[in-house]
Amino acid sequence: MSEVIVLYDGYSKMSSSNEMTANCTCSLIKGIDNIIVDSMTAWDSDKIISGLKTHGLAPEDINYVVSTHGHSDHIGNNNLFLKAKHIVGFSISFKDKYYIFPFEKGEEYAINDSVKVIPTPGHTLSDVTVLVKSLQNENIAITGDLFEKYEDIEDSSIWLEAGSEDNIRQLRNRSKIIDIADWIIPGHGPKFKVTNDMRQIVRKQVV
Repeated sequence: MSEVIVLYDGYSKMSSSNEMTANCTCSLIKGIDNIIVDSMTAWDSDKIISGLKTHGLAPEDINYVVSTHGHSDHIGNNNLFLKAKHIVGFSISFKDKYYIFPFEKGEEYAINDSVKVIPTPGHTLSDVTVLVKSLQNENIAITGDLFEKYEDIEDSSIWLEAGSEDNIRQLRNRSKIIDIADWIIPGHGPKFKVTNDMRQIVRKQVV
């Protein structure tokens, strides 16, 4: 089992007609492997180092970095973690070595017995979700921008306006993940508990 810690909650809001203020949620998974999920913007290195220190860790203690997709607010500090294997969307690498894995065929990549990386394209065509079996035996889904924030359960315009390269697949993957998750850590908002009402709402949105 693994412990999931949200180091920093993400956020996003339009500040003018052509400008958005945003940063992603950054999560730490502690267990057999120490894992960072989504490393925020390139201006957040001090925050990440400080957040890790609070939990007794330094960048060299991280075994894996998972970026749920390749947008700049999700990969900005990947270079802090030079001892880690990196998973950015469907790409798995360590230094100059790249490991071929069939995410595009729907295969799930197991990091260990309690953490796996699941392909969930939609927001981009190579988005992934990290599914963790927690110490409380609950399924925690760290979804990146598959779910922007709690509010987009009822208001689909939130995730659509954030950008979706394939909104039909995103709808289907949103339904898939919310059906198996007890908690969701979205890309740009606080962690929230999944209810059956939420599952019903998302299922009805699937085309």
